[in-house]
Amino acid sequence: MKNIWKVFPALRKTYQSGHASFQLKEGSGGVWKVSVHVVGFSSRSAMYAPASSVVDPSAARSPSSELRTVDGPAFAPKRALVLTKFSRYEFEKRRHADLTEEELVKDLEARGSDYNSLLHHHKIHTKNRELVVNTLKQKGIETRLVDRFEYTDANIDWADVIFTTGGDGTFLMAASKIHSKNKPVIGINSDPSRSIGYLCLPGHCTENFPLALERLLTGKFQWMWRQRMRVTLKGEHAFDPPVELHDQQLQYPEYRFLDCWQEQHLRRDSTPTPHPTGDDASRVLPVRSLNEVFVGETLSSRVSYYELSIDGSPRVKLKSSGLTVCTGTGSTSWSFNINKVTPQCVQRILDIVSVETGMAFPTKDQQLIEKITTKFNNSLIFDPSKCLMAYTIRDPVVFGTDFSSKPRGFAKRIEVKSRMFDACLVIDGGLSFVFNDGATAIFEMHEDDALRTVQFAD
Repeated sequence: MKNIWKVFPALRKTYQSGHASFQLKEGSGGVWKVSVHVVGFSSRSAMYAPASSVVDPSAARSPSSELRTVDGPAFAPKRALVLTKFSRYEFEKRRHADLTEEELVKDLEARGSDYNSLLHHHKIHTKNRELVVNTLKQKGIETRLVDRFEYTDANIDWADVIFTTGGDGTFLMAASKIHSKNKPVIGINSDPSRSIGYLCLPGHCTENFPLALERLLTGKFQWMWRQRMRVTLKGEHAFDPPVELHDQQLQYPEYRFLDCWQEQHLRRDSTPTPHPTGDDASRVLPVRSLNEVFVGETLSSRVSYYELSIDGSPRVKLKSSGLTVCTGTGSTSWSFNINKVTPQCVQRILDIVSVETGMAFPTKDQQLIEKITTKFNNSLIFDPSKCLMAYTIRDPVVFGTDFSSKPRGFAKRIEVKSRMFDACLVIDGGLSFVFNDGATAIFEMHEDDALRTVQFAD
């Protein structure tokens, strides 16, 4: 066993984490046969050379790469949970349950919405959703279809894999409640004509889901672990329930996803332990951030005041339009759009540099300007599998020339202390936690919080 660990340290890490079990049998010629069983997947076998063989230790790969070396299907779930979104049509039907179809048409027209368009895209969504469910069942995989209110811990624990039919929002919702590093989440964009679905499988997989599933079942894909942020909240309101930032949740309490979630946990424990109160209260928030976290005043027109510490550095008092902290996954989203430059900006900078240096820069060369713009913007994006966070101080308020903090950068640990009186901490644009004066938030990344996803090479 020790010899195997020396050659494949990644196997040892996976074994010690409780995510897999191994059976070792020495064969002829000192070759070991290793049977691997990962939670939620079928047992696998592979042949490894003995420790005395010439193996470069630096070539040891992650557990995902190790799994790709074994024979047979790399993905063999027995139970699949399909989380589906509510289409806009379904939302309107729920919102106006007392209206007939004709009355709904008139109501939508009065608001400037196109009923026929809503119904058209609803049909596309439901057709592709049914294709996913039926294909899974045809492959002998026990399948449950749930919406956001049926997306319970019990259903999640029952499933070997989570599929989502919707867009990135549905994927983020599914990911927020997954705490196991070994439960895959696979997104299917149910209407590629309406959105790109960066977190989902490529758009062509939607109508060709049977082929996509076949690729998954035959191992023609790669595992990807997307790192997520863990947030620890300290202060008087650390245990306050969050607010969901979706119109339907704010207007209709019976549809609140978090209310359903809290009710499940209360039913599970009829005598819940009282939460700590006061400034010493502290808890790790029950959701992980896959994209980004925003910290700032609830009213965007107000200046946000806070203290910021990066990787243990002394706290710096700052005023700005808020702070964003993102993962590698989120570096293509809000953070990217905050920090990206435009060709107009690049051209103007080159004009100024030409004047100040007396050097003639090709400021009218649009091809060069586009190239510079693209190169800078691409530098803002980083690997989703990296345990690294990127922070951005939005629109920093600078007095004089004493401002020394970098408006953006990378970090392993970030600490923010609030000096605001109506502020929020928002996770992935959906959950808003109270973050008022005296509250502290600590942002960290842990390997165990990574989300298991898949990607195709093409």
